[in-house]
Amino acid sequence: MSDAERELESSDEHRVTPLELFLDLVFVFAITQVTTLLADDPTWGGVLRGMLVLAALWWAWSVYAWLTSALDVDEGGIRLVMLASMGTMFGVALAVPGAFGDDAVLFGVAYLLVRLLHLVLSLIVSRDDPDRRGAILRFAPTAILGASLLVLAGFLEGDERLAVWFAALAVDYLGPAVIGVGRGWRVAPEHFAERHGLIILIALGESMIAIGLGAGFELDAGVLAAAALGIVVVSALWWLYFDVAAIMERTRLMQATGLELHRLALHAYSYCHLPMIAGIVLFALGLKTTVDHVGEHLDTVPAVALCGGAALYLLGHVASLLRTTGRVFRRRTIGALVLLALIPAAVAIPALGALALVSTVCSLVVAYEAIRHREHRVVLRHPELAD
Repeated sequence: MSDAERELESSDEHRVTPLELFLDLVFVFAITQVTTLLADDPTWGGVLRGMLVLAALWWAWSVYAWLTSALDVDEGGIRLVMLASMGTMFGVALAVPGAFGDDAVLFGVAYLLVRLLHLVLSLIVSRDDPDRRGAILRFAPTAILGASLLVLAGFLEGDERLAVWFAALAVDYLGPAVIGVGRGWRVAPEHFAERHGLIILIALGESMIAIGLGAGFELDAGVLAAAALGIVVVSALWWLYFDVAAIMERTRLMQATGLELHRLALHAYSYCHLPMIAGIVLFALGLKTTVDHVGEHLDTVPAVALCGGAALYLLGHVASLLRTTGRVFRRRTIGALVLLALIPAAVAIPALGALALVSTVCSLVVAYEAIRHREHRVVLRHPELAD
């Protein structure tokens, strides 16, 4: 990395602002709404629709994360546009439970407005930067087309609606990969990594909410045991991201420059963090069902969500770390495969036993990494001790 590039990236760095966190809270409410959507329709079709909605929400959040990465938007008139975006995003979140029902058109229109406001903000802040403005203009057609297709989907039914949803998300997600994230894009690595870490943290909080909602008002021994096991799993998921993985990814992002920096940000964060969020949402569905039916057997979908959600979270880690470090983290891969293999058992035994199995696997992955690589872990977390 040249001195000029380092100086430019250093000048882009700034603390995550309260306004960004405000927007993140709205996004987490939208995630909670997705969990509600799944809980109201715990079928394979319901899971598919819920994951499609989550993918749309994630991309809407991601484009704002890119916008605010290298620019402080918490000033002047830009703040007002950001607040308008936040309010519109709240409207999207309110429409999530009916995104494939009576509120399909409302969801599509609100989502289109969120994306249009992002483009307006981007053009405003890039008015003195021709390269950045050019990048936004190259990106705009896919953003408008993808969001417009969701409006169209609101007027359709059944398989036609699903097909248009798939097309809309394909346009959104493949747009940057096809167009490229080269000249004109700006990423402040530390801020970008911190922002994604915070959204993972807040999303994990949604699993805590699932425990509370499932527990209700009757706190018998079974419910308390399920709540305790749920806390163990959520704590393990937190540890797996924040103990060393987040540090390794952030360090690699800070070392990159130019096109490689932009590609790492797109692949490791915008793409690979989605499976982590999806895993958290699915696990929250299984956890809520478990706490609510401790002594009963889980149906197939909640059992798959309980084990498969934690597995998907781990696989998201594996993909993100592979992209940033070039290494396959075998322990997390094996842990994910074991969790998937436990799905038949999760269906056959009481819900509390299924949750105990998931808790055991996640805890063992954490314990193995912490003990087996304790020296490397200490150096990574405390580089001043490297000598």
